[in-house]
Amino acid sequence: MARSLTFAQMTTASTNLGSAAWCLMSHFCFLKFSTCHERGKRVEGGGEAKWFDLGLIVSPQPARLKKHRKERGGMHCGNGRIGKHRKHPSGRGNAGGQHMHRIAFDKYHPGYFGKVGMRYFHYKKNPYHRPSVNINQIWSLVGSDQRMKLATNTSGSMPLIDVTQFGYFKVLGKGELPSQPIAVKAKFFSKMAETKIKKAGGACILTA
Repeated sequence: MARSLTFAQMTTASTNLGSAAWCLMSHFCFLKFSTCHERGKRVEGGGEAKWFDLGLIVSPQPARLKKHRKERGGMHCGNGRIGKHRKHPSGRGNAGGQHMHRIAFDKYHPGYFGKVGMRYFHYKKNPYHRPSVNINQIWSLVGSDQRMKLATNTSGSMPLIDVTQFGYFKVLGKGELPSQPIAVKAKFFSKMAETKIKKAGGACILTA
């Protein structure tokens, strides 16, 4: 359980223990501050008090305690006399993938360089535009209310759903259809979709 110390006690402890011990102790002890968020003001009377974790307000390690301060007179600061600490000694980014870094690229990124396949000049996406819908989503296009209304139809005719009116060209076979005959009109059908639609008593109608 964390101890509750006054601001004066913590200040005295920080002076005696030094800044390094003060940083360590601040993670386990808490100070009680007023709701006005003034860090140096303690709560003397009424009012709701707040607790602040000193680990969030203590600054990181000061520069005078860093290793680099001792390296200052050493000229090379731990980076060696021969190799030296240059900015980009092996090139920037992926430089040298086919030269000095070839072994690393061949080992960890095989096939990174080069081309595969044939070029396609003036590729047009319009002939290959084929949005698809699965058979388990077909009834959701017309809604559940419309489906229940069609289920009570006793005329012997099955409903027709033209998926091209909803922006779909191809019907795929994921999921299951309810045991209610339905005629689906589309530009393309997968083999599984055609099988499941006919199994439910429906029909597949192709359109241009």
